[in-house]
Amino acid sequence: MKQYQTKAQGPLDGIRVIDMSRLIAGNMLSLQLGDFGAEVIKIETPGKGDDLRNWKTDGIEAFWKVYCRNKKSLALNLRTDAAKEAFDRLVKTAHMLIENFRPGTLEKMGYGPDALHKLNPKLIIIRVSGWGQDGPYRHKPGFGTLVEAMTGFAAMNGYGDRPPVLPPLAMADMIAGITGAFAAMVALREAERDGGKGQVIDLPLFDPMLGILGPQAADYKVTGDVTPREGSAWQRSAPRNVYETSDGGFVSLSASMQGMCEQLFKAMGREELIHDMRFRTNSDRVQNRDELDAIIQNWMRQRPRDEILEFFDKQGITVGPVSDIAELMDHPFIKGRGIIEEYPDDEMEAVPMHAVTPRLSATPGAIRSPAPKLGEHNAELLKELGYDAKAQAKLKDQGAI
Repeated sequence: MKQYQTKAQGPLDGIRVIDMSRLIAGNMLSLQLGDFGAEVIKIETPGKGDDLRNWKTDGIEAFWKVYCRNKKSLALNLRTDAAKEAFDRLVKTAHMLIENFRPGTLEKMGYGPDALHKLNPKLIIIRVSGWGQDGPYRHKPGFGTLVEAMTGFAAMNGYGDRPPVLPPLAMADMIAGITGAFAAMVALREAERDGGKGQVIDLPLFDPMLGILGPQAADYKVTGDVTPREGSAWQRSAPRNVYETSDGGFVSLSASMQGMCEQLFKAMGREELIHDMRFRTNSDRVQNRDELDAIIQNWMRQRPRDEILEFFDKQGITVGPVSDIAELMDHPFIKGRGIIEEYPDDEMEAVPMHAVTPRLSATPGAIRSPAPKLGEHNAELLKELGYDAKAQAKLKDQGAI
């Protein structure tokens, strides 16, 4: 079991981030910053907290434990004037603020960009929403599920003879979070220049999700064809698919590069396929993909998964297992690189979570602290903002914390 690196400092040490967001996208964004040393302060409603706390697994706040590591919790009731005064003080000390309210909500709270920049001209404000801060959908509620459907992802995911398939995870939120962390660092670079100012980052879930789906618009303009649902196959390369083995396992194979494909045919004992007119080039193989997949599937189905993996590994063929988390937890690759590590936890004894990524050679990130309890850092942060014990007690009496 690894220990939290409480004294570790990352390249973002000294950067203060106020995170007012809830659920996934904003927390994914602030996670990236916190892992590399930023001080991330979660603003949560007293007695309730971030809705992510409610995404429990058998009563355990698994999502919260993983995606809110390296963060502090400040419970403020921003419906009270006393809490707003404390929040104003905090804004003046911050470099970034993340929010994911429906567009217009922050303004109704009295904290639109103009008001925030009056408090702190260099503040970077990251506004996460489903559809953006402007446009005809700005007032519509927007969850990642709707975005994954509307961007075209679901329409191209799955099999053509079955309904479209949504991803079994918060994909749009995760992608927006990572994109937002990059955007925040670009804006921070600008703010740190001589005469630099803060700015607003408009980060809808829709835009980055659409951006990762490839040149669909360009393809459509050229061909007039909509990307079909083709399961694990891909219209750009072949062979590229998932194949079942004799013991009921599955392997993934990608051998679209000419040399790799020829090497695959030789390894299968089917060298004659190299000269087969149907399979000579990648374009030929894509046109005759079903026939090629049938040949490869027949070969795979005669052998157990691990035997195939070992054989192709020796041959240098690009094939890998289709693994689930149960297999990954004990996989030598995962253990060898420390990709999943266990950290002390007062409920689970140890909570496994993904390591900091990416890995920087000179200024690596670190997991310094577990996800906070609701309001855990109230006393620490309020004291720094000028509230002594008596003043903090008064805030509590006023219902501000």
